[in-house]
Amino acid sequence: MKDLPVPRQPARKKPFYRDISFQVFVGIVLGVAVGHWWPDAGKASQPLGDAFIRLIQMVVGPIIFCSVVSGIANAGDMKKVGRVAIKALIYFEVITSFALLIGLVTINLLQPGAGMNIDVSSLDAGAADSYISQAKHFESTSIFLLNLIPKTMVSGFASGDILQILFVSVLFGFGLAAAGPRAKPMLTVLESFSQGVYWIIGLAMKVSPIAAYGAIAFTVSKFGVGSLVALGKLVGEFYLTCLLFFVLVLWPVARMAGFSLLKLMRYIRSELLLVIGTSSSESVFPQLLTKLEQLGCQRSVVGLVLPGGYAFNHDGTCLYFAAVSVFLAQATNTALGWEHQLALLLVLLITSKGGAGVAGSAIAVLAATLGATNTIPVSSIALVLGVHRLLSSAFVFVNITGNAVATVVVARWEKALDTNRLRMELDTGYIEPETALATH
Repeated sequence: MKDLPVPRQPARKKPFYRDISFQVFVGIVLGVAVGHWWPDAGKASQPLGDAFIRLIQMVVGPIIFCSVVSGIANAGDMKKVGRVAIKALIYFEVITSFALLIGLVTINLLQPGAGMNIDVSSLDAGAADSYISQAKHFESTSIFLLNLIPKTMVSGFASGDILQILFVSVLFGFGLAAAGPRAKPMLTVLESFSQGVYWIIGLAMKVSPIAAYGAIAFTVSKFGVGSLVALGKLVGEFYLTCLLFFVLVLWPVARMAGFSLLKLMRYIRSELLLVIGTSSSESVFPQLLTKLEQLGCQRSVVGLVLPGGYAFNHDGTCLYFAAVSVFLAQATNTALGWEHQLALLLVLLITSKGGAGVAGSAIAVLAATLGATNTIPVSSIALVLGVHRLLSSAFVFVNITGNAVATVVVARWEKALDTNRLRMELDTGYIEPETALATH
């Protein structure tokens, strides 16, 4: 297998109404309208969004497995694999630390929760119980590390645990690399298998506008447009924080790496619009993998960095942790000094790794950590449940963009990036293939 996908053939640009990003945008607008004016119909639309997410979740595990195994086995040089992994992990930790710092400074300056004077005893103490039980395996470092190892080779695929899938994929990839030429037949099988999976993804993407409509219609019908007003300060503060992160961190990083952040976001705009509707990063993983290879990043690098980013690089989620945890302290008049804030967020930075692949993991990790640290009342999480979907759409948007930037940057560091192709693709913009089968 070649490191780079076959260069695309010149294609006639489709009419705007056939562009998937335009269709997803229309779906979101229709979802807001239906959810607001016909709430019963909006609530009934929930299965449309859930079905699409499940369809994508069904193939994310196999795609990660094929990508990581192919990336390691085809890299040949195990030193290169280790070098890429170390560079990626260092990049992830540095950028997420900047995210925590920006989130902390912004929430403390704007103080959206100050003056709310919420009486903790008046809150529903059981509102966060489901999230705490969901995140039981985040409670200690030893349990987290033990949970990396699945009970069987297929356990991670069955549960959708990205960290376990990564663990199995890395070991299997090293095993095939050690086998040398004898592993060629298995790599051929994996390539053929991945082509079949990508056909399913191409088919699923045709209905993604309907999925975006269903997810947004349900959210608006359940919480109402007024939910933006009720906790508008927190929502506004968080959106501003996300914007600052783009301007102060991602834009300079992209510029130093020699590409335009705005052009990259335009290139993956359909994926960014889709995560706004679904609030699920998994829903765009396969398409993002293909597009990053199309941009000129070597498959061996993309296959390692992007799945690793999904597990370890949570820029937007760290912004969310900073905003919500300090907001809850402000709203409940809980004394939380800078030293306590830093300690709490450092714990969250570590425990967030265990939430990869778990739906709703951000609020689950937050609930479990607040309960374990015994600082901010866990029941106060009930305050943000109504707007969590609005917040999650934003932080998943940041996560996806951050991981795309990380992949291109690490590929450039590793001299595994075709810069001419990158420039050409970003200038031209992504053109969808005529068939449902994605080029890979």
